[in-house]
Amino acid sequence: MKGGPLVDDNDVIVDEYYAQQKNLHLGDTLNLVNHDWKLVGIFESGKLSRICVKLRILQGLTGNQGRLSQIFLRVDNPNNAQAAVDALRVKYHGYQIYTMEEFTSMLSISNVGMLKSFIGVVIGVAVIVGFIVVFMAMYTAVLERTREIGILKAVGGSSGLILNILFRETLLLALLGSAVGILLTYGTQWLMKHAVPASLVQETVYGWWPIATGIAVVGALLGAIVPGVKAVKQDVTEALSYE
Repeated sequence: MKGGPLVDDNDVIVDEYYAQQKNLHLGDTLNLVNHDWKLVGIFESGKLSRICVKLRILQGLTGNQGRLSQIFLRVDNPNNAQAAVDALRVKYHGYQIYTMEEFTSMLSISNVGMLKSFIGVVIGVAVIVGFIVVFMAMYTAVLERTREIGILKAVGGSSGLILNILFRETLLLALLGSAVGILLTYGTQWLMKHAVPASLVQETVYGWWPIATGIAVVGALLGAIVPGVKAVKQDVTEALSYE
């Protein structure tokens, strides 16, 4: 993206997010592994590495001459990848050898201990809190509109009409809240990228939009049930005299 490849022994290149996080520019000096490096390039993220230096130099600094932690092989045809892996597993028994698809699949949330459970707990807490907030809001709304509800019932408004009004208002608030929440995700993305650069990158998963909206709508409607029943059961005379 900027600069060029490694030339001198003290050159280093980093990905764009590391550069943003550390506020780095071409020509800056980085001190890593007790050694000063000169930043000569910034590359696009997603290359399975954040910082790159010459292998020989890094091996010398860490006392690992001639040693490697990972080796990537490129086959002549992607269809031959699995056959190549199978052959290498037979020849180098005990080594962890994977296709790129298998390797990247290990980076999913399902393979990170407790992360999936943690996300489930966060969603559960969000639903419970949303239920309580909607319940309190609608309960307060019913109390504040006691007289109006009494007037509706006095002029012949049915229980179904009153419930319909309350549930439509709840549904509208839930949909508006979902839309605002989706917009706020883009705001946090902008903040993490520009205002407070961080190495944690957000990915917008559009498939979660209808799921999150559905959770919000269901939670809101459940929270409106008790206030709705209270509104329906109100006595007309008491409601009209309510101050």
